[in-house]
Amino acid sequence: MVNPWLALESGADPAAHTRTVRRAHEAFLAGGTVAPPVRRVVADSWRRSALARAASDGAAPIELDEPALRAYRDRHPLARAMPVFRELLGTIAQDGAHLMAVCDPQGRMLWIEGHAGVRRQAERMNFVVGARWDERHAGTNAPGTALAADHAVQIFAAEHYNRRVQPWTCAAAPLHDPRTGRLLGAVDITGGDHLASPHSLALVQATARAAESHLACAVLELTTCLAALGRDEALLTMDGSRLRLGRRHSEIMVLLAEHPAGLTGEQLSVLLYGEREMRPVTLRAELSRLRQLVGPLLASRPYRLTRPMESDLAAAEAELAAGDLTAALDTYRGPLLPLSEAPGVRRLRASLEDRLRRALLGAREPDQLRRWTGTPWGEDDLEIWEALVDTLPERSPARSAPLATAGRLRAAYGLPGGSPTP
Repeated sequence: MVNPWLALESGADPAAHTRTVRRAHEAFLAGGTVAPPVRRVVADSWRRSALARAASDGAAPIELDEPALRAYRDRHPLARAMPVFRELLGTIAQDGAHLMAVCDPQGRMLWIEGHAGVRRQAERMNFVVGARWDERHAGTNAPGTALAADHAVQIFAAEHYNRRVQPWTCAAAPLHDPRTGRLLGAVDITGGDHLASPHSLALVQATARAAESHLACAVLELTTCLAALGRDEALLTMDGSRLRLGRRHSEIMVLLAEHPAGLTGEQLSVLLYGEREMRPVTLRAELSRLRQLVGPLLASRPYRLTRPMESDLAAAEAELAAGDLTAALDTYRGPLLPLSEAPGVRRLRASLEDRLRRALLGAREPDQLRRWTGTPWGEDDLEIWEALVDTLPERSPARSAPLATAGRLRAAYGLPGGSPTP
């Protein structure tokens, strides 16, 4: 049986196949019909690309500038797998005149490494870090189609939806979180026609499995977690045991988790107490009591955590940065340490809430807006209620209740247009 995810059958003439598929591609763009010898996985991708109005002759958009890219990929789970990618694909890419690329679930390129000359050629079509290569923005291509189909795939030459990408051949495989199965991104090799062989597809598949195994081992080692969203007192999980921290210790752990490089006593004092005069002995006493609870997890000079810590705050921030609003809402169980008055915690709390609200208002998905209004922290959020009203059809029965609530809130806030009639 022919592997449908492989681009060429054994013994096929690459040049002849390219000409045949190119004619089929032009016919599809002209009339919307597609037939063999175009593979079904490619035909389905062409249809998705056309439905999304992907450009058939253009450059992929760049969504992440250098500062945003650095901050995002440093926190991305696949950063921990980069040694595996470089060991299994890096040297091959450098020596074989092609590129290794790793993208996130939205198809944004986070790392592209390999032959310098090939990189310069790829830059002409915006195959660069920060660019978005999902099917919606770049049409059919190996990383984008691997993400859409959730399967390893080769895309050969004219199978690419975008004409500018048709000189290239690529193979990519999706990557998943070993704990949850959630899609993390894809690993890809891109180059010339020589990649249209079973070897390249098998190679990226093996690399993806090795990277997932590596992440699974890292999960076993990373057993320190902090839950502080929607809690007045944080819950610390360390080596299988759980510890509920007092409020001040909760604040300290949140701040140190957000500053993995560490904080001086003065910096930590300002984040905890603000600019008011505070004797250094007060902070040292708190840290001494905390060290009695967490032991060698807490180090000094500067004050820092001695091993990596996962937190629900960092998870929500990473999910928002990845554009996964549904996952961020799942993680967000409420404001960060809601009773804390520590300036550093208040800034983190306000920043996360603001980013969530802006994402909700930008996405304008009724179900997501309803989730927010159905929470204690979102039930009086007038702007979200009004956005929900705007997303619903004017004659929809579901519009009446949000419209009435928005009117009540406008009246309560002393704004014009309060208490409208549904």
